[in-house]
Amino acid sequence: MNVPFLDISVREKSTRAEIDRALLDAVDNNAFIGGAQVKGFTEEFGRFCGGGECVTVANGTDALILALRALGVGPGDEVITVAFTFIATAEAISHVGATIRFVDINPRTYNIDTTKIESAITSKTKAILPVHLFGQPADMDPILAIAKRHNLLVIEDAAQAHGAEYKGKRVGTLGDIACFSFYPTKNLGAFGDGGAVVSKSAPLIAKLSQLADHGRSDRYVHAVEGVNSRLDAMQAAVLRIKLRKLEPQNERRRSIAARYGVALAEQSFITAPQVDPLVTPVFHLYSVESAFRDRLMSYLQENGVACGVYYPIPLHLQPAYAHLKLQRGMFPASERASERILSLPMYGDMPDEHVDNVCELLKRFSPNVGG
Repeated sequence: MNVPFLDISVREKSTRAEIDRALLDAVDNNAFIGGAQVKGFTEEFGRFCGGGECVTVANGTDALILALRALGVGPGDEVITVAFTFIATAEAISHVGATIRFVDINPRTYNIDTTKIESAITSKTKAILPVHLFGQPADMDPILAIAKRHNLLVIEDAAQAHGAEYKGKRVGTLGDIACFSFYPTKNLGAFGDGGAVVSKSAPLIAKLSQLADHGRSDRYVHAVEGVNSRLDAMQAAVLRIKLRKLEPQNERRRSIAARYGVALAEQSFITAPQVDPLVTPVFHLYSVESAFRDRLMSYLQENGVACGVYYPIPLHLQPAYAHLKLQRGMFPASERASERILSLPMYGDMPDEHVDNVCELLKRFSPNVGG
């Protein structure tokens, strides 16, 4: 049996029919930029995130860059973030002219190690940028307490965590501002690129909205230099339909994760992801850990199961950051994760027979016998 790592096709016929109608309506009405679909999705996604104000943008990286700009982060500032995440998180800091200050991750959750944040703070530190990695929220209370003590801003990178909760509250309105991606593989994915920024601060969102629209204060009046970053109407139409299905899809992911957990309960060669009891994750990725990662990956692939490695090189060891002169051994938990983590198939429409097949293979794995 071949089990894909991810299937982003629209399997449910009723959803496919809704999307087809929405896209045809956009074409028939020449509704491509702005309009009712974008306005509707913006309002609905803001409510979904706990009642925040929302601005849609072109992609998740733009969301991060514009959030930093709207908060006034720039040259001379430092931003603390993790060494184990996708490069967009760190890229955004560099793109606004600020300096990246990496810290290590908690080896249990792969999120920022809150005990290491204060030692990274300097007189130049302006913000903390935690990542809700793999769909599990970071431990936000200690982060917010540190930020308050040091008068710092908090930007949530929630690109992998649509609908995840921390102490019963949705990610998106826990810090000063939050950034989302709607890349097709996300839990809430468009039919192309897309992103959003959410905050409970209306003035902050108004500023960000201006930056995303060429700094416009009137049609031909530009108060500041901005950029052209917008979600098109067709993507908004798709996302509105998918948003209505997101909660049951996330619940299905949690159900699959629970079944994987049972299969791994007596498996001594593979460690299941550790879920913080304070959170409700959405399992954007289900990432196990094994000292025999490469052997496990080969075994699964030989048996028809696709899998992936996120992320094989931590950011402090990436060629792009060689100028920071950071050495191997400085962030050991991030390095260990990059060498041991393997992500298993996980998506909201994953058939039961595929889940069962993966579970049986996990139970039978031994590094001594390989496949």
